[in-house]
Amino acid sequence: MKIKRYTAPSMRAALAQVRAEQGPDAVILSSRRGDEGIEVIAAVDYDEALFVDANRQRPAPIMVPSVTDSVMPALTVAPPAPAVQAAAKAPMPPKAPPAARGHAAAPGHAAAPDPAAAPSPVAVPRPAAAPAVSGRLVPRAAVVADAGYGAMQRELQDLRRLLETGLAGMTWSDKRLREPLQARVFEELSAMDIAPDVAMALAALTPRRTSLEDPSHIPLALLVKHLPVVNDMTCISGGITAVVGPTGAGKTTTIAKLAARWSMQHGSQDLALVSTDGYRIGAREQLNTYARMLGAPMHVANSGKELAGVLERLKSKKLILIDTAGMGARDVRLTEQLAALKLGAARARVLLALPAQGEGHALDEIVRAFARANPAACVFTKVDEAASLGAAISVALRHKLKVAYVCNGQRVPEDLHAAHLKRVWLIRAALRLKERKPPTRDEASLARAFGGAAGHA
Repeated sequence: MKIKRYTAPSMRAALAQVRAEQGPDAVILSSRRGDEGIEVIAAVDYDEALFVDANRQRPAPIMVPSVTDSVMPALTVAPPAPAVQAAAKAPMPPKAPPAARGHAAAPGHAAAPDPAAAPSPVAVPRPAAAPAVSGRLVPRAAVVADAGYGAMQRELQDLRRLLETGLAGMTWSDKRLREPLQARVFEELSAMDIAPDVAMALAALTPRRTSLEDPSHIPLALLVKHLPVVNDMTCISGGITAVVGPTGAGKTTTIAKLAARWSMQHGSQDLALVSTDGYRIGAREQLNTYARMLGAPMHVANSGKELAGVLERLKSKKLILIDTAGMGARDVRLTEQLAALKLGAARARVLLALPAQGEGHALDEIVRAFARANPAACVFTKVDEAASLGAAISVALRHKLKVAYVCNGQRVPEDLHAAHLKRVWLIRAALRLKERKPPTRDEASLARAFGGAAGHA
């Protein structure tokens, strides 16, 4: 059998070439459209049994439809000449012996069959190739199925949100009907920007009945009762106290207020100030200025070992206040700073400076980051700059972090107040700030916040 490939601009021209070179006995094995035109593979001395046997051993190609609807137009094959049709209908010549079957074709008259050619002697249009995704062909049916699955997922998510919103509204309406006092507490605490999880915990403590003429006082009473504060001020009446916190939280000013308060009560002869802040420009100069005004010595420590040495030399002092470097909650140097503080001042009581004007998520992140320092209490700083105190109060309630002092100004030491003496004032200040701003929560937001599961804010 002699096989040869022909390429022509049209099928009619290709058949003319076949007839001219191989004669009317040629058999068309396959045809397809290529970059150069129509490609036809024809053979003479065609052995059908050998061809079928070869095709049986070769795996059949898998036809993968294209993702798009556009397919390559089918080839329009011109009808062969009558001589070629007669040759195709004529009986096949006798089979050649096995030795003759393996005989190679003469040079210039035969070529190896194209592996991409279709095995059938019938001309079949070649489908467009499917797009390759991650190095493999994706069937169109699979792509359509994936798109349908994604659309179904989005619809289910939308349906779930609709159901959750509806159920939350029903739950909130049911709570307002069954437990009106709790609903009132929800509304009041929400207006004060108390986080939903904290508000729900406090509202659970609301009595079912009350003798108060104005139920609006119940949220204030719950906050005053459950806000953790330091009732015994022995934590800063002597010993070693370190103030930690993020950058700009007011640590140095708090140290100055504590030192001034001590000097007014006990004098400055038993007071010493220590600065470990070697990062912020002017931080040590600021603390040194306060020390000169108070007549107290100021020392510098750049590492944990230096801090331990300084504290050893100052062991005769009754009160030592340590001003630390301000580090953000995500600062990679924070771990090193806290480790140096723990190494040099393991016996120090730690106060965490919390800026009251911060947002809820930021304050919560600060508390979690500085938890490694084991703060005994916190100091609410910059209360006078806060537009709302709900976030700071929520963080203290959530983490059960006691409040030692409240700072509401820059005056030293007049604007430093003991929290256990200013607890009612702090809650009333939060209420006054709530009354200054327009209501931002409607029924839908209340239903989302309190009709479903508790969440952090």
